[in-house]
Formats: sequence, structure tokens, C-alpha cells
Amino acid sequence: MGKKSRVKTQKSGATAAVSPKEMLNLISELLQKCSSAAPSAGKEWEEYVQIRTLVEKIRKKQKGMSVIFEGNREEFFSELMTWAADCGASCDGFEISNFADEGYGLKATRDIKAEELFLWIPRKMLMTVESAKNSVLGPLYGQDRILQAMGNVTLALHLLCERANPASPWLPYIRTLPSDYDTPLYFQEDEVRHLLATQAIADVLSQYKNTARQYAYFYKVIQTHPNASKLPLKDAFTFDDYRWAVSSVMTRQNQIPTEDGSRVTLALIPLWDMCNHTNGLITTGYNLEDDRCECVALQDYKENEQIYIFYGTRSNAEFVIHNGFFFEDNAHDRVKIKLGVSKSERLYAMKAEVLARAGIPSSSIFALHCSDPPISAQLLAFLRVFCMTEEELKDYLVGEHAINKIFTLGNTDFPVSWENEIKLWTFLETRASLLLKTYKTTSQDDRAMLEKPDLSLHSRTAIKLRLAEKEILERAAGSGRAKRLHFQQRLDEGAALPLYEESDISLLENADAKLPIILRKLEEEEEEEEEEEEEGGGGGEEALKELKMEQGDAPVAPLVNGERKAAEGPDAAPQPEGEKEKGEMEEKERGIEKEEEEGEKERGVEKEKEEEEKVQKERRVEKDEEEGEKERGVGKEKGEMEEKEREIEKAEEEGEKERRVEKEEEEEEKVQKDLQDLDLQQEDVEKSEKRTVDVSKENVD
Repeated sequence: MGKKSRVKTQKSGATAAVSPKEMLNLISELLQKCSSAAPSAGKEWEEYVQIRTLVEKIRKKQKGMSVIFEGNREEFFSELMTWAADCGASCDGFEISNFADEGYGLKATRDIKAEELFLWIPRKMLMTVESAKNSVLGPLYGQDRILQAMGNVTLALHLLCERANPASPWLPYIRTLPSDYDTPLYFQEDEVRHLLATQAIADVLSQYKNTARQYAYFYKVIQTHPNASKLPLKDAFTFDDYRWAVSSVMTRQNQIPTEDGSRVTLALIPLWDMCNHTNGLITTGYNLEDDRCECVALQDYKENEQIYIFYGTRSNAEFVIHNGFFFEDNAHDRVKIKLGVSKSERLYAMKAEVLARAGIPSSSIFALHCSDPPISAQLLAFLRVFCMTEEELKDYLVGEHAINKIFTLGNTDFPVSWENEIKLWTFLETRASLLLKTYKTTSQDDRAMLEKPDLSLHSRTAIKLRLAEKEILERAAGSGRAKRLHFQQRLDEGAALPLYEESDISLLENADAKLPIILRKLEEEEEEEEEEEEEGGGGGEEALKELKMEQGDAPVAPLVNGERKAAEGPDAAPQPEGEKEKGEMEEKERGIEKEEEEGEKERGVEKEKEEEEKVQKERRVEKDEEEGEKERGVGKEKGEMEEKEREIEKAEEEGEKERRVEKEEEEEEKVQKDLQDLDLQQEDVEKSEKRTVDVSKENVD
């Protein structure tokens, strides 16, 4: 299909009469509002409404000024496939198809096996921060610190510049992008209201504010900066344009290595980004040798089935905010929960130290998961420390095997105490119940609202997200209640705490992290331990060696409450039958007795050897102590001599000081005497002059 022309549409009511000065004033007002200090708690929604009002005023005046493509995006898919083939991308085995509620995606045109490489995209097809620096945007990028610091913003402006360029090599890709999105940037105000009280609302409001501020900033830059004078956005850069570009990047951006592989950069990956999401594993990577993005099949796909990829372990809040959809079967959905040990608490220092040894901060954001159990090993460890008594804290800091005990904090099989478990699960139950009370609607209310047929897509998405958060909190509260009752029963029964042996710690550690394990079922842990023993790997091999040295060739008995007990079974000795068997048994017994005697003799020799070594060791210790005492005596004498020398030096210094003082006093006395002599001489001179005057006077008379 041939290329469609790019047109500017000027609809009725378009504001061609709006002066640049008037628009610039509105933009300046928006920038000032978005750059002001963060609102006080509880005023975030009010600020959002004010910013939105300004944006809507700007959008109204910019109506009809955006650059759009004529025709439906579906009409450009064949052009995209042709361009991809010309660039060296793989185009066999799939096609772009419409999958109703999921939108467009890739459909297999043949059977594809799991892990089969079916899609690759060469670098020259990608839109990256590097390609932006080499484009018309380059001069401005070299001068603007925001562009240099924010790759996603650079990609958004890069996308807009290339969309406005009729000769852009990326037009076959850009024309197939959606004309709008379902991210919260496109929600109406009443649709955003459904997210109030959810954990997503703060990010939604922040996303809108940041986007509005970026738009206002770059509008002024494009109109005034010398390096922006050649950008094709100078005559048409609307808020709707920027919102579209930001959403295009936000829903599609990925990290890839730079050409030299020294660092990563952000990129838009044409064709590959048509794949929709499902649960699974990451199956896309970058081949530096062939300089291309490669994707292998997540599973077996039959002809005409949709081909999925895994976007990552994102929560539904992240999917709604950054991708614009709610994933019904999200195995990684979770709710954030902020917890911390109060610095004013009396036991803060001790708790912080235990947490630090486990590699856990004393204050952090954790997660409650949709799966069972709802908490991770890290959160379990935190809650155990959070609820410890002073004695329990001392035990984990300086008690026996304190270092090893740290590695059991995240293990469900080794409680600190029954009381500690009761407290932590009570805390979790209470915290989840309190969080549920912050919502203005119940789960039943949300389910009833979702039954309404006239509910908008965005409202339905917001309510689904709100309900999903509540269901996670409800499961966490229910799990906390069940665990609390279970451990209360264990306490009432006087059940013994599960014990562990020091050699078992190696089976609990995770070599990649300070926190040793993840939560899993006991049966799975036993299976993994058996596999480690069979493979003879890691710390398990050492534990087995120690056990075999203790028990000879006897089969390894399983751990029962931390203690090894002999196994009963087909390997146990049968009862003897008949004389032959009796004789054989007696022979065996004599052999055993002989072995025991020899063993006793060997043990006696070993014992004597050990005692001899002990005596020798004691003698060496005594000799070392004598030598040490002698050295201490010499050292003491040396110290006393040095002390005497210091006293003599001090006395000499004081004597020298006294002599200097006496000398100074003598000199002072001499000076005073000389002054007195001068005074006397002066008096004699004056008297002599007086007599001379008197004599002269008498002669005159």
C-alpha cells in the first residue's frame, strides 16, 4: 500500500486568532504552577484539578493544530512489514492481527516451537537516544540538560520531530503507532477519581504534573532557544502532541546496549513492540555480535495463535500507569507497604543491628503479594526482628550461633519463638485491615460497579485496579489471622520449637544474597535438599561428609525437629532363623566384638596420643606464659626507667625555667638600678644648673 500524505487538520473553532503572546502567557502560568512546591498532605487532588484546568484551557485553544496522519493505522501494517524486511528483520512465521479486547498483536502463521528464534530487529530500525543525538534534535540535546538527563523525554521529542519529517526513515513505523492511548494521561477527571485512595493515585497525579511541566518547559524552549529554531515543532507543538509522544515512549521503551556495549540506552523497537503480554519469563535479548534485538518463543504456538512475550514482574498498578491496561491473571501483582523501626523506640539500635546483619534496612517499602504466602522472605525477616523482645535480640546478636541464626530469619521453618510469630502475624493482620479501611468503597461495591454495562473503559480499568488492591489486602489479613491462630495453638500445646544444626545452615543460605532463602513449601525444600545431596554440591557436600564420618556407611537419616534419628525399614537386621543363621550371627558378633576391641585399642592409643599432645600443649602454654611474664617484667623495668628519665627531663626543664626566670629578674633589677642612677644624675645636673643661674643672678645684681 502506498504512503499516505501527512496533513494538518484545522477544525471549526480552531484558534488561529490566538496570539503567540497569549499562548506563551498560558504556558508560563502552567509552568509556574507545575514548578511550585509540593502541596501539603491532602491537597494533592486539589493541585491536580488546578493543573488540569489550565491544561484543558490550553488544549481548547490548540484544538485542530496537531499534525495527524490520514487513514487508519491498520492500513500501514503492510508498509511496516515491507520496511522491516528491507532492513533485514525477520518477517516470516507471523503477521499483525487484531485480537479484540487485547488490540493488535502478532499471530503465528505457522507452528512455532518454544525457545525458537522467530523474531529479530537490526539496530538501524530502532529509535534510540543515540539516533536522536544524530538527528535534527542534536544541537538542542547538546545544550539542554533535561534532554541529557532524561532519555525518555529525548525519545518523545525525537518521535515528534520524525513524525513531522516527510523524509524520516522511521515513518513506516510511526504511522502504525496508536493515535491515542489508555494511560491515565488520557483519563477524564471523573475516571481518575475512581483511583482515589488507591496506592496508584500518587503516581498517577505525579505523572500528569510532570508531563504538563515538561510540555510547558519545552514549549518555551522551542519558541525561544536558538538551537531549536530548525526543529519542525516550532509551528505546531501542542499538549496533545506531547501527551501522545510521552505515552508512545512510556508504553514501548526498552533498554538496549550501545553499539560498543559499554552502557545501556533507551530504544523503541519496531514490530517487536506489537507483542502483547502474558505470564512467563523474559525471552528477548540483544545480540551484540549481530547487532540486533532477538526474541525466542515463550512457548509452543500453533498456527493462528497469538504470540505473547513477558513484559516483566510488574504489578497491575505499574501496568495501568505505564502501559494503559489491567492484566487479569497477573501472577506478580502486589501492594506496597511501608514499614520501619521507630528511632525513638528503646530497642531501635539492637533491631537495626540485627536487620543490618541480615542485609535489610530498618525502614523500607515492602510488598504484599497476591500469591500464597503473601509476604516475601525479606518481609518475614523484617517482621520477626520488628516484633523481637530484648532477650530475643540479644540471642541473635551475641547468643550461641548468633551469626548462623541470622540466616534463618526469612525461613518459615525456624521461628524465633511462638510468641514472636503470634505478634508478627497479628501485626500483619491489623495493618492490612487498617489499609482496607482507607478505601471509600468495599470490594462488594466495586464488583457491583463492574457489572454496569455503560461503564467507560478507563473507569472499568481504574475500578479493577482498586478491587485488585483490596483483594490482596484481604488475603493478607486472612493469612495473618490464620497464622496467628495456628501459632497460638502451638503455644497452647507447649510444642517444641523446630531446632536446626549448624551444618544445616549451608542448606539454607543463598549465595547471591545476605538473606538466605525465599518462602516455599516444606516438601519443595526437602526435594531440593535431596537433589543437593545427590549432586554433592556446595555446603551440602560438606554436611554429608561430616555425617558419614560420624555414622560410617549407614544411610543418612532425615532430620526430625533438627535431630537425626535412625531410620527403620527394610535395611534393619532380620531375626535369625535356625542354627546356621545362629552360628553366622555368633560369628558376626565375635567379629563385631573383635572389631570393637581393636577399635577400643585404637581409641586408647588415640586417647593417649591426645593426652600427650594435651600435656605438650600445656607445657608450651606454661613456657609461653613464663616467657611472657619475663617479657612483661623486662617491659615493666624498661617502663620504669623511661618514667624516671621523663621525670629527670621534666626536673631539668623546670630548673632551666627557674634559672631563666632568675636571670630575667636580675636583668630587670639591673635595669631598674640603671634607671635610678639616671634619675640621680639628672637631679645633679638640674641642681648644678640652678646654682649656676643663681650665681649669675647675684653677679648681675
